[in-house]
Amino acid sequence: MAPQDLKPDCIVLPQDGLKEKDKISRLPGQPFVEFDQYGPGCSSLAYGAMQELGPFRVNSDGKTLYRNKFAWNHAANVLFVESPAGVGFSYSNISSYYDNCGDKSTAEDNYVFLLNWLERFPEYKGRDFYISGESYAGHYVPQLAHTILHYNNMANKTLINLKGILIGNAVINDETDNIGMYDYFHSHFLISDETNDQIHKYCDFSPNAPKQTDECNKATKEAEHDTGNIDIYNIYAPLCSNTNLTSKPKRMSNVIDPCSEFYTHAYMNREDVQEAMHANVTKLDHDWEPCSDIIKQWLDSPSTIIPLLREFMDNNLRVWIFSGDTDGRVPVTSTSYSINLMNLPIKTPWHQWLYQGEMGGFEQVYEGDLTFATILGAGHQVPSYKPKNALALVTHFLMGKPLDDSKN
Repeated sequence: MAPQDLKPDCIVLPQDGLKEKDKISRLPGQPFVEFDQYGPGCSSLAYGAMQELGPFRVNSDGKTLYRNKFAWNHAANVLFVESPAGVGFSYSNISSYYDNCGDKSTAEDNYVFLLNWLERFPEYKGRDFYISGESYAGHYVPQLAHTILHYNNMANKTLINLKGILIGNAVINDETDNIGMYDYFHSHFLISDETNDQIHKYCDFSPNAPKQTDECNKATKEAEHDTGNIDIYNIYAPLCSNTNLTSKPKRMSNVIDPCSEFYTHAYMNREDVQEAMHANVTKLDHDWEPCSDIIKQWLDSPSTIIPLLREFMDNNLRVWIFSGDTDGRVPVTSTSYSINLMNLPIKTPWHQWLYQGEMGGFEQVYEGDLTFATILGAGHQVPSYKPKNALALVTHFLMGKPLDDSKN
Protein backbone atom coordinates (compact mmCIF):
# COMPACT_ATOMS: atom_id res chain seq x y z
CA MET A 1 0.00 0.00 0.00
CA ALA A 2 1.55 3.28 -1.07
CA PRO A 3 1.58 5.96 1.65
CA GLN A 4 -0.32 8.37 -0.59
CA ASP A 5 -3.25 5.92 -0.71
CA LEU A 6 -3.82 6.24 3.05
CA LYS A 7 -5.33 9.31 4.68
CA PRO A 8 -4.96 9.04 8.48
CA ASP A 9 -6.80 11.52 10.63
CA CYS A 10 -5.05 13.03 13.61
CA ILE A 11 -5.24 15.79 16.16
CA VAL A 12 -2.33 17.21 18.14
CA LEU A 13 -2.68 19.00 21.46
CA PRO A 14 0.27 21.24 22.44
CA GLN A 15 1.49 21.07 26.00
CA ASP A 16 -0.28 23.34 28.46
CA GLY A 17 0.03 24.18 32.11
CA LEU A 18 3.55 25.58 32.29
CA LYS A 19 4.32 28.95 33.75
CA GLU A 20 4.12 31.49 30.94
CA LYS A 21 7.76 32.54 31.15
CA ASP A 22 8.88 28.88 30.96
CA LYS A 23 6.37 27.73 28.36
CA ILE A 24 7.77 26.23 25.17
CA SER A 25 5.10 26.47 22.52
CA ARG A 26 6.94 25.07 19.50
CA LEU A 27 10.62 24.37 20.03
CA PRO A 28 12.35 21.37 21.69
CA GLY A 29 11.95 20.57 25.34
CA GLN A 30 8.50 19.11 25.85
CA PRO A 31 8.04 15.34 25.44
CA PHE A 32 5.75 14.05 22.74
CA VAL A 33 3.13 11.34 23.33
CA GLU A 34 1.04 9.44 20.77
CA PHE A 35 -2.16 7.86 22.10
CA ASP A 36 -3.78 4.77 20.52
CA GLN A 37 -7.12 3.19 21.32
CA TYR A 38 -8.83 -0.12 21.78
CA GLY A 39 -10.33 -2.19 19.00
CA PRO A 40 -9.25 -3.27 16.52
CA GLY A 41 -11.14 -0.53 14.72
CA CYS A 42 -11.95 2.05 17.42
CA SER A 43 -11.03 5.71 17.35
CA SER A 44 -8.55 7.42 19.67
CA LEU A 45 -10.36 10.65 18.83
CA ALA A 46 -13.71 9.23 20.00
CA TYR A 47 -12.49 7.87 23.30
CA GLY A 48 -9.01 9.13 24.17
CA ALA A 49 -9.39 12.72 22.97
CA MET A 50 -13.07 13.43 23.62
CA GLN A 51 -13.93 11.22 26.60
CA GLU A 52 -10.69 10.62 28.48
CA LEU A 53 -7.51 12.67 28.35
CA GLY A 54 -8.17 15.47 25.88
CA PRO A 55 -8.69 19.12 26.93
CA PHE A 56 -12.44 19.08 26.24
CA ARG A 57 -15.41 16.77 26.68
CA VAL A 58 -18.78 16.97 24.96
CA ASN A 59 -21.81 18.21 26.85
CA SER A 60 -25.09 16.30 26.86
CA ASP A 61 -26.52 18.61 24.19
CA GLY A 62 -24.05 17.20 21.64
CA LYS A 63 -23.21 20.77 20.60
CA THR A 64 -21.02 22.34 23.25
CA LEU A 65 -17.85 21.44 25.11
CA TYR A 66 -16.56 21.76 28.64
CA ARG A 67 -12.97 21.77 29.78
CA ASN A 68 -11.21 18.74 31.22
CA LYS A 69 -8.84 20.25 33.75
CA PHE A 70 -6.88 17.01 33.99
CA ALA A 71 -6.02 16.77 30.28
CA TRP A 72 -2.72 15.11 29.45
CA ASN A 73 -1.49 18.09 27.44
CA HIS A 74 -0.71 19.61 30.84
CA ALA A 75 2.23 17.19 30.76
CA ALA A 76 3.15 16.69 27.09
CA ASN A 77 2.27 17.35 23.48
CA VAL A 78 -0.31 14.67 22.64
CA LEU A 79 -1.05 13.27 19.18
CA PHE A 80 -4.21 11.22 18.58
CA VAL A 81 -4.29 9.12 15.40
CA GLU A 82 -7.38 7.39 13.98
CA SER A 83 -5.89 4.15 12.76
CA PRO A 84 -5.96 1.97 10.71
CA ALA A 85 -7.50 3.65 7.67
CA GLY A 86 -11.25 3.14 7.89
CA VAL A 87 -11.43 4.22 11.53
CA GLY A 88 -13.21 7.52 12.17
CA PHE A 89 -12.38 10.10 9.51
CA SER A 90 -9.39 8.15 8.16
CA TYR A 91 -9.75 6.32 4.85
CA SER A 92 -7.93 4.55 2.04
CA ASN A 93 -8.24 5.28 -1.68
CA ILE A 94 -8.14 1.53 -2.30
CA SER A 95 -11.28 -0.26 -1.10
CA SER A 96 -9.56 -3.66 -0.80
CA TYR A 97 -7.41 -2.18 1.99
CA TYR A 98 -10.27 -2.70 4.44
CA ASP A 99 -10.22 -6.45 3.80
CA ASN A 100 -6.52 -6.76 4.57
CA CYS A 101 -6.02 -4.97 7.88
CA GLY A 102 -4.00 -6.45 10.69
CA ASP A 103 -1.48 -5.73 13.41
CA LYS A 104 1.58 -5.70 11.13
CA SER A 105 0.11 -3.47 8.42
CA THR A 106 -1.25 -1.06 11.04
CA ALA A 107 2.18 -0.70 12.65
CA GLU A 108 3.81 -0.08 9.26
CA ASP A 109 1.16 2.46 8.23
CA ASN A 110 1.44 4.31 11.54
CA TYR A 111 5.21 4.42 11.20
CA VAL A 112 5.00 5.93 7.70
CA PHE A 113 2.42 8.41 9.00
CA LEU A 114 4.72 9.48 11.84
CA LEU A 115 7.66 10.04 9.50
CA ASN A 116 5.50 12.12 7.16
CA TRP A 117 3.97 14.03 10.08
CA LEU A 118 7.40 14.88 11.46
CA GLU A 119 8.45 16.15 8.03
CA ARG A 120 5.42 18.42 7.99
CA PHE A 121 6.01 19.58 11.57
CA PRO A 122 9.80 19.47 11.92
CA GLU A 123 9.75 21.37 15.22
CA TYR A 124 8.81 18.04 16.85
CA LYS A 125 11.78 16.14 15.40
CA GLY A 126 14.27 14.87 17.93
CA ARG A 127 12.01 15.26 20.94
CA ASP A 128 11.59 12.44 23.40
CA PHE A 129 8.79 10.32 21.96
CA TYR A 130 6.47 8.05 23.94
CA ILE A 131 3.58 5.89 22.79
CA SER A 132 0.54 5.28 24.97
CA GLY A 133 -2.81 3.55 24.62
CA GLU A 134 -5.32 1.20 26.18
CA SER A 135 -7.02 -2.12 25.51
CA TYR A 136 -6.06 -3.45 22.05
CA ALA A 137 -3.38 -0.78 22.03
CA GLY A 138 -1.61 -3.47 24.05
CA HIS A 139 -0.88 -4.67 20.50
CA TYR A 140 -0.83 -1.37 18.60
CA VAL A 141 1.64 0.38 20.91
CA PRO A 142 4.29 -2.37 21.25
CA GLN A 143 4.17 -3.21 17.55
CA LEU A 144 4.62 0.43 16.54
CA ALA A 145 7.46 0.72 19.05
CA HIS A 146 9.05 -2.44 17.60
CA THR A 147 8.74 -0.98 14.09
CA ILE A 148 10.40 2.27 15.18
CA LEU A 149 13.31 0.37 16.76
CA HIS A 150 13.65 -1.78 13.63
CA TYR A 151 13.95 1.16 11.25
CA ASN A 152 16.19 3.11 13.62
CA ASN A 153 18.54 0.11 13.64
CA MET A 154 18.36 -0.31 9.86
CA ALA A 155 19.23 3.35 9.33
CA ASN A 156 21.88 3.21 12.05
CA LYS A 157 20.52 6.47 13.41
CA THR A 158 17.60 7.76 15.46
CA LEU A 159 14.78 8.54 13.05
CA ILE A 160 12.22 8.72 15.87
CA ASN A 161 13.54 9.33 19.39
CA LEU A 162 11.49 6.62 21.11
CA LYS A 163 11.94 6.58 24.89
CA GLY A 164 9.16 4.37 26.24
CA ILE A 165 5.62 3.01 26.16
CA LEU A 166 2.65 3.31 28.52
CA ILE A 167 -0.25 0.86 28.09
CA GLY A 168 -3.41 0.56 30.17
CA ASN A 169 -5.80 -2.36 30.70
CA ALA A 170 -3.92 -3.78 27.77
CA VAL A 171 -4.43 -6.93 25.73
CA ILE A 172 -1.03 -8.56 26.26
CA ASN A 173 -1.28 -12.35 26.26
CA ASP A 174 -4.41 -14.17 25.11
CA GLU A 175 -4.20 -17.12 27.51
CA THR A 176 -3.70 -15.12 30.70
CA ASP A 177 -6.04 -12.38 29.49
CA ASN A 178 -8.88 -14.91 29.24
CA ILE A 179 -8.10 -16.77 32.46
CA GLY A 180 -7.71 -13.48 34.32
CA MET A 181 -11.04 -12.19 33.05
CA TYR A 182 -13.01 -15.18 34.34
CA ASP A 183 -11.07 -15.21 37.61
CA TYR A 184 -11.96 -11.53 38.02
CA PHE A 185 -15.63 -12.29 37.39
CA HIS A 186 -15.55 -15.01 40.02
CA SER A 187 -13.59 -13.04 42.61
CA HIS A 188 -16.12 -10.19 42.27
CA PHE A 189 -19.11 -12.57 42.53
CA LEU A 190 -20.31 -11.93 38.99
CA ILE A 191 -20.37 -15.63 38.11
CA SER A 192 -21.11 -18.70 40.20
CA ASP A 193 -18.63 -21.15 41.70
CA GLU A 194 -20.06 -23.79 39.38
CA THR A 195 -19.51 -21.71 36.24
CA ASN A 196 -15.98 -20.83 37.30
CA ASP A 197 -15.17 -24.47 38.04
CA GLN A 198 -16.49 -25.53 34.62
CA ILE A 199 -14.40 -22.90 32.83
CA HIS A 200 -11.23 -23.98 34.62
CA LYS A 201 -12.00 -27.65 34.00
CA TYR A 202 -13.04 -27.60 30.36
CA CYS A 203 -11.56 -24.46 28.73
CA ASP A 204 -8.08 -24.32 27.24
CA PHE A 205 -7.04 -20.79 26.28
CA SER A 206 -3.47 -21.65 25.28
CA PRO A 207 -2.33 -20.56 21.79
CA ASN A 208 -2.24 -24.06 20.32
CA ALA A 209 -5.41 -25.31 21.98
CA PRO A 210 -7.87 -27.29 19.88
CA LYS A 211 -11.41 -26.08 19.34
CA GLN A 212 -13.15 -25.43 22.66
CA THR A 213 -15.40 -28.21 23.95
CA ASP A 214 -19.16 -27.92 24.21
CA GLU A 215 -18.78 -27.89 28.00
CA CYS A 216 -16.43 -24.91 27.78
CA ASN A 217 -18.73 -23.03 25.40
CA LYS A 218 -21.69 -23.64 27.70
CA ALA A 219 -19.78 -22.31 30.72
CA THR A 220 -18.50 -19.18 28.94
CA LYS A 221 -21.99 -18.45 27.61
CA GLU A 222 -23.30 -18.71 31.17
CA ALA A 223 -20.63 -16.23 32.28
CA GLU A 224 -21.60 -13.91 29.44
CA HIS A 225 -25.25 -14.12 30.50
CA ASP A 226 -24.44 -13.41 34.15
CA THR A 227 -22.43 -10.30 33.25
CA GLY A 228 -24.85 -9.14 30.56
CA ASN A 229 -26.57 -6.34 32.48
CA ILE A 230 -23.51 -4.54 33.78
CA ASP A 231 -20.96 -2.27 32.13
CA ILE A 232 -18.18 -4.77 31.61
CA TYR A 233 -15.69 -1.91 31.23
CA ASN A 234 -16.46 -0.66 34.74
CA ILE A 235 -18.44 -3.15 36.78
CA TYR A 236 -19.57 -0.52 39.29
CA ALA A 237 -20.56 2.18 36.80
CA PRO A 238 -24.18 2.87 35.78
CA LEU A 239 -25.35 1.99 32.29
CA CYS A 240 -26.56 4.66 29.89
CA SER A 241 -30.34 4.71 30.29
CA ASN A 242 -31.22 7.52 27.89
CA THR A 243 -29.28 8.13 24.68
CA ASN A 244 -31.23 11.27 23.74
CA LEU A 245 -29.45 14.60 23.68
CA THR A 246 -30.63 17.31 26.06
CA SER A 247 -31.69 20.81 25.07
CA LYS A 248 -29.46 22.24 27.78
CA PRO A 249 -26.20 20.69 28.98
CA LYS A 250 -26.29 18.69 32.18
CA ARG A 251 -24.19 19.86 35.08
CA MET A 252 -20.51 19.30 34.33
CA SER A 253 -18.59 16.58 36.14
CA ASN A 254 -15.03 15.29 36.24
CA VAL A 255 -16.47 11.75 36.16
CA ILE A 256 -17.53 10.59 32.72
CA ASP A 257 -21.24 10.43 31.86
CA PRO A 258 -22.18 6.84 30.85
CA CYS A 259 -23.93 8.28 27.77
CA SER A 260 -20.95 10.37 26.67
CA GLU A 261 -20.31 8.18 23.62
CA PHE A 262 -23.65 9.30 22.18
CA TYR A 263 -22.88 12.96 22.86
CA THR A 264 -19.52 12.57 21.14
CA HIS A 265 -21.12 10.83 18.15
CA ALA A 266 -23.53 13.72 17.65
CA TYR A 267 -20.80 16.32 18.04
CA MET A 268 -18.32 14.70 15.66
CA ASN A 269 -20.96 14.40 12.93
CA ARG A 270 -21.72 18.14 12.94
CA GLU A 271 -20.57 19.80 9.72
CA ASP A 272 -19.25 22.86 11.55
CA VAL A 273 -17.15 20.64 13.84
CA GLN A 274 -15.70 18.70 10.91
CA GLU A 275 -14.92 21.93 9.10
CA ALA A 276 -13.20 23.36 12.17
CA MET A 277 -11.11 20.18 12.50
CA HIS A 278 -10.26 20.10 8.77
CA ALA A 279 -11.75 16.60 8.78
CA ASN A 280 -13.91 14.69 6.29
CA VAL A 281 -12.88 17.00 3.46
CA THR A 282 -13.70 14.26 0.92
CA LYS A 283 -17.24 13.82 2.33
CA LEU A 284 -17.19 10.14 3.23
CA ASP A 285 -20.30 8.13 2.37
CA HIS A 286 -20.83 7.12 6.01
CA ASP A 287 -21.15 8.82 9.38
CA TRP A 288 -18.21 9.17 11.71
CA GLU A 289 -18.44 6.29 14.20
CA PRO A 290 -16.44 5.66 17.38
CA CYS A 291 -15.76 2.11 16.19
CA SER A 292 -15.49 1.24 12.52
CA ASP A 293 -18.01 -0.75 10.50
CA ILE A 294 -15.77 -0.36 7.44
CA ILE A 295 -13.01 -2.76 8.47
CA LYS A 296 -14.35 -6.21 7.67
CA GLN A 297 -11.63 -8.54 8.95
CA TRP A 298 -8.39 -8.60 10.89
CA LEU A 299 -5.71 -10.78 9.34
CA ASP A 300 -3.08 -11.07 12.06
CA SER A 301 -3.11 -10.78 15.83
CA PRO A 302 -0.34 -12.61 17.68
CA SER A 303 -1.35 -14.45 20.82
CA THR A 304 1.21 -12.58 22.93
CA ILE A 305 3.29 -9.42 22.82
CA ILE A 306 5.48 -10.40 25.78
CA PRO A 307 8.56 -10.92 23.54
CA LEU A 308 8.23 -7.29 22.44
CA LEU A 309 8.14 -6.10 26.05
CA ARG A 310 11.39 -7.98 26.64
CA GLU A 311 12.87 -6.39 23.50
CA PHE A 312 12.05 -2.92 24.81
CA MET A 313 13.64 -3.62 28.17
CA ASP A 314 16.76 -4.90 26.39
CA ASN A 315 16.85 -1.61 24.47
CA ASN A 316 16.53 0.50 27.65
CA LEU A 317 13.03 1.74 26.90
CA ARG A 318 10.75 2.65 29.78
CA VAL A 319 7.77 0.27 30.00
CA TRP A 320 4.81 1.08 32.23
CA ILE A 321 1.65 -1.02 32.35
CA PHE A 322 -1.31 0.34 34.29
CA SER A 323 -4.69 -1.12 35.16
CA GLY A 324 -7.94 0.37 36.36
CA ASP A 325 -9.10 -2.14 38.95
CA THR A 326 -12.86 -2.03 38.19
CA ASP A 327 -12.48 -3.05 34.53
CA GLY A 328 -13.93 -6.48 33.85
CA ARG A 329 -12.93 -6.76 30.18
CA VAL A 330 -9.14 -6.64 30.50
CA PRO A 331 -8.96 -6.71 34.29
CA VAL A 332 -6.13 -6.25 36.71
CA THR A 333 -5.90 -10.03 37.19
CA SER A 334 -5.20 -10.53 33.47
CA THR A 335 -2.44 -7.93 33.50
CA SER A 336 -0.90 -9.36 36.66
CA TYR A 337 -0.92 -12.92 35.27
CA SER A 338 0.68 -11.73 32.01
CA ILE A 339 3.47 -9.82 33.75
CA ASN A 340 4.11 -12.76 36.08
CA LEU A 341 4.86 -14.91 33.01
CA MET A 342 7.93 -12.78 32.42
CA ASN A 343 9.52 -13.88 35.73
CA LEU A 344 11.21 -10.53 36.22
CA PRO A 345 13.26 -9.72 39.32
CA ILE A 346 11.43 -7.26 41.57
CA LYS A 347 13.16 -3.95 42.23
CA THR A 348 10.50 -2.31 44.43
CA PRO A 349 7.88 -4.64 45.98
CA TRP A 350 4.12 -4.13 45.83
CA HIS A 351 3.07 -1.00 47.71
CA GLN A 352 0.45 1.74 47.82
CA TRP A 353 0.92 4.95 45.91
CA LEU A 354 -0.64 8.20 47.05
CA TYR A 355 -1.67 11.36 45.26
CA GLN A 356 -2.33 14.50 47.29
CA GLY A 357 -2.55 12.35 50.40
CA GLU A 358 -5.19 10.00 48.99
CA MET A 359 -4.86 6.39 47.92
CA GLY A 360 -4.22 6.21 44.17
CA GLY A 361 -3.64 2.49 43.76
CA PHE A 362 -0.74 0.05 43.98
CA GLU A 363 2.61 -0.18 42.24
CA GLN A 364 5.36 -2.73 41.70
CA VAL A 365 8.62 -1.93 39.92
CA TYR A 366 10.73 -4.57 38.17
CA GLU A 367 14.38 -4.62 37.18
CA GLY A 368 14.75 -3.44 33.61
CA ASP A 369 12.51 -0.36 33.96
CA LEU A 370 9.11 -2.08 33.85
CA THR A 371 6.46 -0.73 36.22
CA PHE A 372 3.02 -2.20 36.95
CA ALA A 373 0.56 0.23 38.52
CA THR A 374 -3.10 -0.06 39.44
CA ILE A 375 -5.56 2.82 39.68
CA LEU A 376 -8.06 2.36 42.48
CA GLY A 377 -11.68 2.66 41.38
CA ALA A 378 -10.98 3.20 37.68
CA GLY A 379 -12.52 1.29 34.81
CA HIS A 380 -11.17 0.34 31.39
CA GLN A 381 -10.78 3.98 30.32
CA VAL A 382 -8.78 5.09 33.35
CA PRO A 383 -8.68 8.85 32.56
CA SER A 384 -12.49 8.89 32.27
CA TYR A 385 -13.05 7.60 35.78
CA LYS A 386 -9.98 8.86 37.64
CA PRO A 387 -8.73 11.82 35.60
CA LYS A 388 -6.63 13.38 38.36
CA ASN A 389 -4.82 10.14 39.14
CA ALA A 390 -4.36 9.36 35.45
CA LEU A 391 -2.65 12.71 34.93
CA ALA A 392 -0.42 12.04 37.93
CA LEU A 393 0.46 8.65 36.45
CA VAL A 394 1.43 9.92 32.99
CA THR A 395 3.38 12.82 34.52
CA HIS A 396 5.45 10.46 36.66
CA PHE A 397 5.90 8.10 33.72
CA LEU A 398 7.33 10.90 31.58
CA MET A 399 9.68 11.94 34.38
CA GLY A 400 10.71 8.34 35.09
CA LYS A 401 9.68 8.94 38.67
CA PRO A 402 7.97 6.21 40.76
CA LEU A 403 4.38 6.78 41.81
CA ASP A 404 5.18 6.29 45.48
CA ASP A 405 6.64 9.80 45.30
CA SER A 406 3.16 11.18 44.46
CA LYS A 407 2.51 12.77 47.83
CA ASN A 408 1.83 16.31 46.63
